[in-house]
Amino acid sequence: MGQSNKGFSKTGLQKIREVLTRYVDSGKIPGIVALVSRNDETHVEEIGTMRHDGGAPMRRDTIFRMASTSKPVAVAAAMILLDECKLRLDDLVEQWLPELANRQVLKRIDGPLDDTVPAKRPITVRDVLTSTFGLGMDMTALGTPIMNAILGQGLTPNVPPMPDPDEWLRRLGALPLMHQPGERWQYQISNDLIGVLVARVTGQSYGAFLRERIFEPLGMKDTGFYVPESKIDRLPPLYAPDPQTGEFHVWDEAKGGLHSQPPAFESGGGGLSSTVDDYYAYFKMLLNHGMHGNKRILSKQAVELMTTNRLTPEQLAARDELARNSVHVSFGQGQHGGWGFGMAVRTYRGDYAPIGQFGWDGGSGTSTYADPENQLIGILLTQVGASVPDPVHLMLDFWTMVYQAIED
Repeated sequence: MGQSNKGFSKTGLQKIREVLTRYVDSGKIPGIVALVSRNDETHVEEIGTMRHDGGAPMRRDTIFRMASTSKPVAVAAAMILLDECKLRLDDLVEQWLPELANRQVLKRIDGPLDDTVPAKRPITVRDVLTSTFGLGMDMTALGTPIMNAILGQGLTPNVPPMPDPDEWLRRLGALPLMHQPGERWQYQISNDLIGVLVARVTGQSYGAFLRERIFEPLGMKDTGFYVPESKIDRLPPLYAPDPQTGEFHVWDEAKGGLHSQPPAFESGGGGLSSTVDDYYAYFKMLLNHGMHGNKRILSKQAVELMTTNRLTPEQLAARDELARNSVHVSFGQGQHGGWGFGMAVRTYRGDYAPIGQFGWDGGSGTSTYADPENQLIGILLTQVGASVPDPVHLMLDFWTMVYQAIED
């Protein structure tokens, strides 16, 4: 499909700003930093303040908790290992993660933890990268013994106290799988497991490998699993408004908070903090087929694997059903169709974005996508968690306006 050499209309950019400003002026969102880029024409908006009660203004270099928008970036470590033949897609993970050998699988998703059958086959790297290895965060199964165990064992990201990676994996390995390996797409736990796998394969910490192979080559100087003291003033608090009243509550303060020191567990599923320009560098590298200037970060083939749908029709049906039937929980977020490695990939035209757009959203009020057809990147960063619909509605409205601003 032909690509336009144009960028955005002046009127369209003004309307984006008006919609973003509406959320800030209404008091629903304290502050926003947003970037839109097309064919190297880039615009950044900084609106509102760092805190709900005012204070310092949002700036282009404000650092945000990226939450689940960590996933599309953190998965790149595994892609490097695939490129270097240190991993293969159908390798059995138990050679590095022996805790996951000889799996048992629940007979019923809501059954007791000891009512199991043996797994039909071992878990592979492909299962982990596609989020189909058999365990995940299933919000439709809350209250079942397996979900109670996952939550009770501290296996979810950034909920203190987190165990170190070896203890995390030991606890994971003590649980049965919810589904047979490769059978069903499930959210979150696979992305955290990737980090443990990368560390075991490389002999480095996950964060050190990402920093050496992704962040530093791309100039992502403000991206990592914690914010050092010298930069902590650039990190706003994270708010989780009361779902009933909308009253703002601080879920995580900057100083002394979860991102203020190196974590025990580096969560590829939701632990990164970053800035709008750092994320722009990463998504631009993906749009450039793995190149950053004259440096190759990932092979073109690795980028294609990450950013095209990897789910079978059966796996796709399960993901699609979850998204369509959980709009009352997700506020409409997540209805893209497909899933690549660490990110959503649009497989049907369900809204203003075309098929092929890739990226993901975060529960801390973050949204990051790239669109090869239009050579477009959009990044929306806030400090409001999705305990209320407002940050998700903001994301949806942002993307609605971004696509209207395209000038062809």
